[in-house]
Amino acid sequence: MLYISLPIIVEGKYDRERVLSVAKATVITTEGFGIFKKDEKAALIRRLAAGGGVIVLTDSDGAGLVIRNYIHGILPPHLVFDIYTPEIKGKEKRKAAPSKEGLLGVEGMDREWLCKALEPFSGGAPRPVPMVTKTDFYLMGLSGGKDSSEKRKVLARLLGLPVNLSCSALIEAINLTVTRDEYEKATEKLKAEAENK
Repeated sequence: MLYISLPIIVEGKYDRERVLSVAKATVITTEGFGIFKKDEKAALIRRLAAGGGVIVLTDSDGAGLVIRNYIHGILPPHLVFDIYTPEIKGKEKRKAAPSKEGLLGVEGMDREWLCKALEPFSGGAPRPVPMVTKTDFYLMGLSGGKDSSEKRKVLARLLGLPVNLSCSALIEAINLTVTRDEYEKATEKLKAEAENK
């Protein structure tokens, strides 16, 4: 069991239960889009973040991105720590049909993945030193160049990350959830694909 001092923001109660199955932490739900209608929920998140920040763990679909962006809009950037779920096609056991985009949400993530994603925040461990920077992305043609956006989508797909992330969000997601070996293998594949075109 992981012990995490930072509050974790998730979308719904089943996401909350899933996180609590691997971590002892304060886990707050946005009640889906309910956060947009409830000023007190936004006020609570602001108050919690004032203690050192919050971890945002929403689904990798469009709805999850909208909620994540809203939280970024109400908090200073240095108080938001993002964890991104991989884009995995599927359906949660309790649901009759898959989500609109057909992707598993936080509640569908396996315990091993959740532990790995939350580990950097457990036991007061320091935030990992960034493995990838904006300069690295620029030098690889992943930003500021022709087809940079498409190249980032390919890289995100190779790493099992959401393809709709901005350049900065993708860098952060890589630094938080991907090992150096996984990153190097993905970038080698990306280079090979570019050379074969």
